[in-house]
Amino acid sequence: MQTLRRAAAVLVYPAILCFAVACERSNAPPTSPSARAPRADLIGSTTSDATEWLARALSIGIILSDDPTATPWTDELETDPPDNDPIHVDPFQFDPSHTDLVRARWLRGTGCPTGATLSDGSPETDGACPTGDPKDKKNAGLLLVKTGPTSNVAAAGAEVKGVKGITLTELGYDIRKAGATTGSPLGSHCGAGAPRFNVVTTDGTTQTTHFLGCNSPPGMVASFSTGWERLRWGPAELLAAFPPILPTDVVQSIAIIFDEGQDPSGGPDSFGLAVLDNIDINGTLVGRGPGN
Repeated sequence: MQTLRRAAAVLVYPAILCFAVACERSNAPPTSPSARAPRADLIGSTTSDATEWLARALSIGIILSDDPTATPWTDELETDPPDNDPIHVDPFQFDPSHTDLVRARWLRGTGCPTGATLSDGSPETDGACPTGDPKDKKNAGLLLVKTGPTSNVAAAGAEVKGVKGITLTELGYDIRKAGATTGSPLGSHCGAGAPRFNVVTTDGTTQTTHFLGCNSPPGMVASFSTGWERLRWGPAELLAAFPPILPTDVVQSIAIIFDEGQDPSGGPDSFGLAVLDNIDINGTLVGRGPGN
């Protein structure tokens, strides 16, 4: 089934590319969401630039932590595993050629601090994350890394479990990045294609994979500090996903994929690394993984 999905994705892409070219040449009003290539203005001036991340996303297909080509989290569980939580986020690596150039892990001390305690006993809460996962006692952050070129067929990722059957009103996360704009070159990579949500939904008859990139469409900056941004994709932003996520679409799976490396592909930086925290699913914040 996984092979069939990937084959279908590769076949679907040329049609989308043709659609993008036609739309770029049209004179339709810019307010029409169907009259543009997928976020072309965010990632380049040419059609090939505008669709490069989408081609990559479609060619990889649907990847989840139980995919036979993915390597799931294997660290030893500690106390209070998230298996009892309604929603949790399990990292994995997709590296079928064993390049060892991608990594996904929840790591202590790398998250956005909410209610932490400094060495002098004073409290520490970052301005970007006044709220956080109440069960995260170790200030964990989700590290996603892709070393080397974007063209390498490999990705770091995390599957959001416990979401099958829901409808979406909000997605989001905190990202370790300086300033109040996702376009800043400082801090974590925030490109059109990574880190992105891959959301698979059904309308009762048809299954659809939606792509929602960090900068495509840009998330609303709900709060920020010198080191973090809290990004939110509400109903309007979900409708701007590719293709749009409708309020009636029923979720089958959600994954976070990081597949942009240390080259200019995807922009606005070439960092090849992102640190996320407090993954937001309809207002529920997840700030830890297995063993955290």
